[in-house]
Amino acid sequence: MAENDRVRSRASGQEPEGRRTSARRRSRQVRHSGGAKIAGALLYVLVVIGLSGVLATVGWIWACDLLGLNKDYTSVIISVPDSSMVEVEETDEDGDPVTVTRADMSAIVDQLKDEGLIQYKWLFKLYAWFSHADRKIVPGTYELNTEMDYRALVVNMSSSSSTRQTVDVTIPEGYSLDQVFALLEERGVTTAEQLREMAATHDYAFDWLRGHEPLGDYHRLEGYLFPDTYTFYMGEDPLYVINKMLVQFDAKMDQYFAGFTEESPYSLHDIVTIASLIEKETDGQDYKTISSVIRNRLENLDAETVGYLQIDATLVYINGGRQPTEEDKLIDSPYNTYLYQGLPPGAIANPGMEALYAAMNPDNTRYYYYVLDPATGQHVFARTLAEHQANIDRINRESGN
Repeated sequence: MAENDRVRSRASGQEPEGRRTSARRRSRQVRHSGGAKIAGALLYVLVVIGLSGVLATVGWIWACDLLGLNKDYTSVIISVPDSSMVEVEETDEDGDPVTVTRADMSAIVDQLKDEGLIQYKWLFKLYAWFSHADRKIVPGTYELNTEMDYRALVVNMSSSSSTRQTVDVTIPEGYSLDQVFALLEERGVTTAEQLREMAATHDYAFDWLRGHEPLGDYHRLEGYLFPDTYTFYMGEDPLYVINKMLVQFDAKMDQYFAGFTEESPYSLHDIVTIASLIEKETDGQDYKTISSVIRNRLENLDAETVGYLQIDATLVYINGGRQPTEEDKLIDSPYNTYLYQGLPPGAIANPGMEALYAAMNPDNTRYYYYVLDPATGQHVFARTLAEHQANIDRINRESGN
């Protein structure tokens, strides 16, 4: 019966009921599959557009930081200290290992971020790596601003920077080496520690420095840092700082000292030492007279002073800058002119030109003693110890002591 029904169905052109249901189901699946593909494609497009928008936005933000765009204008002072420089091993053109100095970008990037000059430290480090910024940045103090792009920031922290900060420093006559170094540190030129190290270890190319003091003690340069007004970069190389002052001293000596050594028993080192004593002892009006007292004591060993200079300023030099006492006269130091005859081994300060000239050209006197009169602010000179003591007694009476 069933077989006959199927035959009649085929004969009449009609499909069986089950087959028609299966066909309708497949049709719905095809329509559903097509709609899903369209929806998926639309979702993919939306995701791509969204990601592209996000990336474009983020990329624009990074680009603005890289190019210094869309920032409120701010100008800041950035210091790159010597401590921001590190020594690394590299190879030269011949393949030989060499030690070179490079900037520590981590420390520098932290400063730039803290001051608001950059937003993304990793991005600046990436730029620095590609551009070899660590080879270009040098110690110093610079004025930078938020309108500078990454390249400009690096260029303006290099040796050719036009924004590198300078400072004028006046070195007063009579400052000791330690006072000069402390002043330079105070003004931001470089540190006293670096200056002491450079003064002690570098062999400067001046003949007049050779022989009297070996390397290792920074006091070897005492007396030779010429007092003057200098312009330095802030964060300057300490070698350059010292050499600039030595060059100035050399220039002055070429001008004023020429021909002097041939007719004098005193060396340039002696003259500098004498000038430093004059500078610390003068009342400002008696440079050449003080010079004559020192010369008379040095050159007349049969006088009452028997070759002892007995200058209080040398005690101040060795006692840490205190007012000298009677006990200080017993300090066992070659700079103690109460304990040792003749000149100390070196200068006790950095003399100016007037003191140097007075050391070379003393007045012609017979004075061996002097004492400061507080009432006038001037020295009173004497030829003998008795005259000197009388001057002291008179000054004490007049001052009520």
